[in-house]
Amino acid sequence: MSETAAPAQPSTPQEADITSALGRRSVVLVGMMGAGKSTIGRRLAARLRLPFLDADIEIEKARGMTIPEIFEAHGEDYFRDGEARVIARLLADGPCVLATGGGAFMREETRNRIRDKAVSIWLKADADTIMKRVRRRADRPLLQTADPEATVNRLLSEREPVYQSADLTIGSRDVPHDRIVDECIDALRARLCAGATVVQPTTDGMNVTP
Repeated sequence: MSETAAPAQPSTPQEADITSALGRRSVVLVGMMGAGKSTIGRRLAARLRLPFLDADIEIEKARGMTIPEIFEAHGEDYFRDGEARVIARLLADGPCVLATGGGAFMREETRNRIRDKAVSIWLKADADTIMKRVRRRADRPLLQTADPEATVNRLLSEREPVYQSADLTIGSRDVPHDRIVDECIDALRARLCAGATVVQPTTDGMNVTP
Protein backbone atom coordinates (compact mmCIF):
# COMPACT_ATOMS: atom_id res chain seq x y z
CA MET A 1 0.00 0.00 0.00
CA SER A 2 1.21 3.48 -0.79
CA GLU A 3 0.71 6.46 1.43
CA THR A 4 -0.82 9.19 -0.71
CA ALA A 5 -0.21 12.72 0.51
CA ALA A 6 -3.22 14.87 -0.32
CA PRO A 7 -2.24 18.30 -1.62
CA ALA A 8 -3.34 21.29 0.41
CA GLN A 9 -3.83 23.32 -2.77
CA PRO A 10 -4.03 22.67 -6.50
CA SER A 11 -0.76 21.97 -8.25
CA THR A 12 0.87 24.96 -9.91
CA PRO A 13 1.92 24.87 -13.58
CA GLN A 14 5.50 24.49 -12.33
CA GLU A 15 4.62 21.34 -10.40
CA ALA A 16 2.55 19.97 -13.28
CA ASP A 17 5.55 20.50 -15.58
CA ILE A 18 7.70 18.41 -13.24
CA THR A 19 5.29 15.48 -13.04
CA SER A 20 4.86 15.55 -16.82
CA ALA A 21 8.63 15.53 -17.32
CA LEU A 22 9.06 12.70 -14.83
CA GLY A 23 6.73 10.41 -16.76
CA ARG A 24 7.04 6.97 -15.13
CA ARG A 25 10.07 7.96 -13.06
CA SER A 26 9.96 8.59 -9.33
CA VAL A 27 11.67 11.11 -7.07
CA VAL A 28 13.92 9.37 -4.54
CA LEU A 29 15.25 11.11 -1.44
CA VAL A 30 18.59 9.88 -0.13
CA GLY A 31 20.80 10.94 2.75
CA MET A 32 21.59 10.30 6.38
CA MET A 33 19.16 9.44 9.15
CA GLY A 34 17.65 12.63 10.50
CA ALA A 35 18.07 14.52 7.23
CA GLY A 36 14.29 14.91 6.94
CA LYS A 37 13.64 12.55 4.05
CA SER A 38 10.23 11.41 5.31
CA THR A 39 9.06 14.85 6.43
CA ILE A 40 10.14 16.58 3.23
CA GLY A 41 9.06 13.62 1.11
CA ARG A 42 5.46 13.77 2.32
CA ARG A 43 5.22 17.47 1.56
CA LEU A 44 6.94 17.12 -1.80
CA ALA A 45 4.60 14.29 -2.78
CA ALA A 46 1.62 16.45 -1.88
CA ARG A 47 2.90 19.26 -4.06
CA LEU A 48 3.53 16.91 -7.00
CA ARG A 49 0.32 14.92 -6.40
CA LEU A 50 2.26 11.67 -6.26
CA PRO A 51 2.04 8.84 -3.72
CA PHE A 52 4.56 9.05 -0.89
CA LEU A 53 6.38 5.91 0.22
CA ASP A 54 8.88 5.36 3.01
CA ALA A 55 11.16 2.41 2.25
CA ASP A 56 11.72 1.66 5.95
CA ILE A 57 7.98 1.40 6.59
CA GLU A 58 7.54 -0.83 3.54
CA ILE A 59 10.36 -3.11 4.77
CA GLU A 60 8.69 -3.43 8.17
CA LYS A 61 5.38 -4.28 6.47
CA ALA A 62 7.02 -6.89 4.27
CA ARG A 63 8.80 -8.60 7.17
CA GLY A 64 6.22 -8.07 9.90
CA MET A 65 9.05 -6.81 12.13
CA THR A 66 10.48 -3.44 13.08
CA ILE A 67 13.85 -2.49 11.66
CA PRO A 68 15.58 -2.80 15.07
CA GLU A 69 14.07 -6.30 15.36
CA ILE A 70 15.35 -7.23 11.90
CA PHE A 71 18.85 -6.00 12.77
CA GLU A 72 18.83 -7.88 16.06
CA ALA A 73 17.48 -11.14 14.67
CA HIS A 74 19.25 -11.29 11.32
CA GLY A 75 21.99 -8.64 11.13
CA GLU A 76 22.66 -5.71 8.83
CA ASP A 77 23.56 -7.71 5.69
CA TYR A 78 20.20 -9.49 5.77
CA PHE A 79 18.43 -6.16 6.24
CA ARG A 80 20.29 -4.56 3.33
CA ASP A 81 19.38 -7.44 1.01
CA GLY A 82 15.71 -7.03 1.88
CA GLU A 83 15.96 -3.26 1.56
CA ALA A 84 17.31 -3.57 -1.99
CA ARG A 85 14.46 -5.88 -2.98
CA VAL A 86 11.80 -3.60 -1.50
CA ILE A 87 13.19 -0.50 -3.21
CA ALA A 88 13.33 -2.35 -6.53
CA ARG A 89 9.67 -3.32 -6.13
CA LEU A 90 8.56 0.19 -5.19
CA LEU A 91 10.36 1.78 -8.13
CA ALA A 92 8.86 -0.77 -10.51
CA ASP A 93 5.35 0.13 -9.39
CA GLY A 94 5.37 3.55 -10.98
CA PRO A 95 5.95 7.18 -10.10
CA CYS A 96 6.07 8.17 -6.45
CA VAL A 97 8.15 10.15 -4.00
CA LEU A 98 10.27 7.60 -2.12
CA ALA A 99 12.23 8.21 1.07
CA THR A 100 15.04 5.71 1.52
CA GLY A 101 17.05 4.64 4.54
CA GLY A 102 20.46 6.17 5.12
CA GLY A 103 22.40 3.14 3.90
CA ALA A 104 20.26 2.22 0.89
CA PHE A 105 22.13 4.40 -1.61
CA MET A 106 25.43 2.81 -0.62
CA ARG A 107 24.56 -0.37 -2.53
CA GLU A 108 25.63 -0.05 -6.18
CA GLU A 109 22.74 -2.18 -7.40
CA THR A 110 20.26 0.19 -5.73
CA ARG A 111 22.04 3.31 -7.02
CA ASN A 112 21.89 1.97 -10.55
CA ARG A 113 18.20 1.18 -10.21
CA ILE A 114 17.47 4.65 -8.84
CA ARG A 115 19.46 6.21 -11.69
CA ASP A 116 17.42 4.26 -14.24
CA LYS A 117 13.97 4.76 -12.71
CA ALA A 118 14.08 7.99 -10.75
CA VAL A 119 15.56 11.40 -10.10
CA SER A 120 17.50 11.35 -6.85
CA ILE A 121 17.76 14.18 -4.31
CA TRP A 122 20.38 14.14 -1.58
CA LEU A 123 19.13 15.94 1.52
CA LYS A 124 22.48 16.98 2.93
CA ALA A 125 22.63 17.48 6.71
CA ASP A 126 25.68 18.10 8.86
CA ALA A 127 26.57 16.10 11.97
CA ASP A 128 25.20 18.66 14.42
CA THR A 129 21.83 18.76 12.69
CA ILE A 130 21.63 14.97 12.55
CA MET A 131 22.51 14.52 16.22
CA LYS A 132 19.99 17.13 17.32
CA ARG A 133 17.24 15.27 15.44
CA VAL A 134 18.07 11.65 16.31
CA ARG A 135 19.76 11.85 19.72
CA ARG A 136 16.75 10.72 21.73
CA ARG A 137 15.42 8.09 19.33
CA ALA A 138 15.83 4.42 20.08
CA ASP A 139 14.87 3.16 16.60
CA ARG A 140 18.26 3.74 14.95
CA PRO A 141 20.18 0.46 15.18
CA LEU A 142 23.40 1.93 13.81
CA LEU A 143 23.47 4.47 16.65
CA GLN A 144 23.26 1.92 19.45
CA THR A 145 26.93 2.45 20.22
CA ALA A 146 28.97 3.86 23.10
CA ASP A 147 29.62 7.05 21.11
CA PRO A 148 26.74 7.88 18.73
CA GLU A 149 28.30 11.17 17.68
CA ALA A 150 31.49 9.44 16.56
CA THR A 151 29.34 6.92 14.69
CA VAL A 152 27.49 9.69 12.85
CA ASN A 153 30.77 11.33 11.86
CA ARG A 154 32.15 8.01 10.63
CA LEU A 155 29.02 7.31 8.60
CA LEU A 156 29.12 10.80 7.09
CA SER A 157 32.73 10.34 5.99
CA GLU A 158 31.88 6.98 4.41
CA ARG A 159 28.61 7.98 2.79
CA GLU A 160 28.94 11.55 1.61
CA PRO A 161 31.22 10.69 -1.33
CA VAL A 162 28.51 8.28 -2.53
CA TYR A 163 25.58 10.61 -1.79
CA GLN A 164 27.31 13.18 -4.01
CA SER A 165 26.43 11.08 -7.04
CA ALA A 166 22.74 11.90 -6.54
CA ASP A 167 21.20 14.01 -9.30
CA LEU A 168 20.41 16.95 -7.01
CA THR A 169 21.60 18.19 -3.64
CA ILE A 170 19.50 20.22 -1.21
CA GLY A 171 20.81 21.47 2.12
CA SER A 172 18.79 20.15 5.05
CA ARG A 173 18.96 22.65 7.87
CA ASP A 174 16.78 24.34 10.47
CA VAL A 175 14.50 26.36 8.23
CA PRO A 176 10.75 25.90 7.61
CA HIS A 177 10.01 22.60 5.89
CA ASP A 178 8.16 24.33 3.07
CA ARG A 179 11.31 26.26 2.18
CA ILE A 180 13.17 22.99 1.66
CA VAL A 181 10.26 21.67 -0.42
CA ASP A 182 10.29 24.84 -2.53
CA GLU A 183 13.99 24.30 -3.17
CA CYS A 184 13.33 20.68 -4.21
CA ILE A 185 10.63 21.87 -6.62
CA ASP A 186 12.90 24.54 -8.11
CA ALA A 187 15.79 22.11 -8.50
CA LEU A 188 13.61 19.44 -10.10
CA ARG A 189 12.20 21.92 -12.57
CA ALA A 190 15.64 23.23 -13.44
CA ARG A 191 16.85 19.70 -14.15
CA LEU A 192 13.80 18.32 -15.91
CA CYS A 193 12.10 21.15 -17.74
CA ALA A 194 13.64 22.78 -20.79
CA GLY A 195 14.05 26.52 -20.43
CA ALA A 196 13.83 26.52 -16.64
CA THR A 197 16.26 28.70 -14.75
CA VAL A 198 19.23 26.69 -13.47
CA VAL A 199 19.73 27.12 -9.74
CA GLN A 200 23.24 28.12 -8.73
CA PRO A 201 24.96 26.17 -5.94
CA THR A 202 24.98 27.73 -2.48
CA THR A 203 26.61 26.76 0.77
CA ASP A 204 23.36 25.85 2.48
CA GLY A 205 20.75 25.44 -0.17
CA MET A 206 20.36 24.10 -3.66
CA ASN A 207 22.87 22.55 -5.96
CA VAL A 208 21.83 21.18 -9.34
CA THR A 209 24.20 18.53 -10.64
CA PRO A 210 24.53 18.74 -14.43
